Amino acid sequence: MAQILIVSEAACAQAVSAAAAFDAVRDVFAAMASGKARNFPVVREALGYQDALYGFKSGFDAAAPALGVKSGGFWPGNMAKGLTNHQSTIFLFDPDTGQLQALVGGNYLTAIRTAAASSVSIAHLARKDARVLGMVGAGHQSTFQLRAAVAQRQFEKVVAWNPHPDMLPKLGAVAAELGLPFEAVNREDLGAQADVIITITSAFEPLMMRDWIKPGTHIACMGTDTRGKQEVDPALLAAATVFTDEVAQSITIGEAQHAIAQGLITADQITPIGAVINGTHPGRTSDSEITLFDGTGVGLQDIAVARVAAEQAQNLGVAQIVTLG
Repeated sequence: MAQILIVSEAACAQAVSAAAAFDAVRDVFAAMASGKARNFPVVREALGYQDALYGFKSGFDAAAPALGVKSGGFWPGNMAKGLTNHQSTIFLFDPDTGQLQALVGGNYLTAIRTAAASSVSIAHLARKDARVLGMVGAGHQSTFQLRAAVAQRQFEKVVAWNPHPDMLPKLGAVAAELGLPFEAVNREDLGAQADVIITITSAFEPLMMRDWIKPGTHIACMGTDTRGKQEVDPALLAAATVFTDEVAQSITIGEAQHAIAQGLITADQITPIGAVINGTHPGRTSDSEITLFDGTGVGLQDIAVARVAAEQAQNLGVAQIVTLG
């Protein structure tokens, strides 16, 4: 008889800390860059119903080993119903037999693994003396991003902009909880002040322009994960040293898709962040260099944090076990 572990959203929140997510995402990025882990092609489609996007992300990590798939998407009307717009479930399989091992809630894990990815990029690419954090976006994932970012540098202030200003106080409350002054600013002022900028929106147009970004800034573009989406000026990628989670996704569904389409950069100018983690690429080479991380979100991130969730939830006694005859 087969046993399947079921890990709820509440159990995931108990089982996976931001630090654990950071370690899992860093390690899987390193495995990807060394050729030990690979993502499979993404399926992501507009349903033509409820304005929803739905799809699958999957992959195999031989270093773990781990095999799995995340199924889910984005329902923009969910917030009005008291639900999280992002909805997903992660399926883990036994790499040796192909049998289903676990069903893991994917909403909390998607938020914390996305924040972990930008946090990994800040740890490896931002200037050591970065003191002002800029947040573009104030939705559900922004608070995860803010909490993860402040663990990597000694930030002294947070500046933020959101297309709906009424959403900014929630982000400001998290900054206050973290002991950081918070200021709502326009986008140009944000670029002028920030040493690190995180964009986490669902925009389809550039929100930050090249001329607004000062030398030495690190930008983590975390919202673009679908063809057509866009958060920054393509000229900004041309001016920056560009890193990503996976080049194939970066140039097709990530922030780099627009700069690639306009011929401003080529795929071989984009470096996997895992190469920096592994020490085969130097990362930032000067304090004046602009670095940009194109975080497209890969299935292996989800699988990595789901494995942590399954293991820790079981250890904590907060997972359910279902036996199938």
